[in-house]
Amino acid sequence: MRWVLLLAASCAWGQTFEAAPATVRQGETIRLRAAAAAVEARMGGRVVPLFAQADGSRAGLMPVPVDHAPGQHSIEFLDASGGVLHSAAATVRDGRFATQNIVIAPSKTQVKPSPGEMEAVAALRATVSPVRHWEEPFALPVPGCMNSPFGVQRLHNGKPTGNYHRGVDQRGPKGRAIRAVAAGEVKIARMFNIHGGTVGIDHGQGVTSFYLHMSRFAVKEGAMVKKGEVIGYVGATGFATGPHLHWGLYVNGVPVQPRQWVKLAPCAAVKKKAGKR
Repeated sequence: MRWVLLLAASCAWGQTFEAAPATVRQGETIRLRAAAAAVEARMGGRVVPLFAQADGSRAGLMPVPVDHAPGQHSIEFLDASGGVLHSAAATVRDGRFATQNIVIAPSKTQVKPSPGEMEAVAALRATVSPVRHWEEPFALPVPGCMNSPFGVQRLHNGKPTGNYHRGVDQRGPKGRAIRAVAAGEVKIARMFNIHGGTVGIDHGQGVTSFYLHMSRFAVKEGAMVKKGEVIGYVGATGFATGPHLHWGLYVNGVPVQPRQWVKLAPCAAVKKKAGKR
């Protein structure tokens, strides 16, 4: 993934602050690097941690939610007392997310979450563990194209849901191997009513990934996996209209655009208003 330099400002004490890219779309991620004195960064009302690096600097990731207001915004690097060490402008552009209608069978509309399902998923999304396991580039979990993109506004049977697609869907026959996009610890490997067969991985320092609708698992909770390791198999379990893989990336609790982290092209036959959840 290419990250374009936003700023490299040498301060009075000879330290450098960097953030990249200079301009992002809604749903993308800004990478931060700062002097050792900076322990957090703030953009609007969102504060993210900065982690110590081997070279003495600190680094972190600032997610830009899909509903973040377009325009000029300030990124502030904060010390332990909350004081601003440095600030710079960042530009957020409209993500231009399409609308997508999903045809749902009546039987699917009656599906309710498993006990503890939503809580378990929410807890992992919000996890920010201190050890970084991931390295770039990330890998695709299954080969092939994308038949439902990140960020589209979802309609079910023509009716607005108020939700947007928090990951991407990739085509895949039932039983195809699914691989971890990066190294990390498996925190969830369970069969749920809504998410179906789900694996959730903590990659460290605020990055988590989810893989849904699996037919079966190849890992257990607590396992450490490497990038590209098989973690399960494509299925159509849970709230799904057919065999496919829904997968998503979260940065500091916010769903972000996976295509900023991996190369993934849309399927040629995909139409803007059709697809799978």
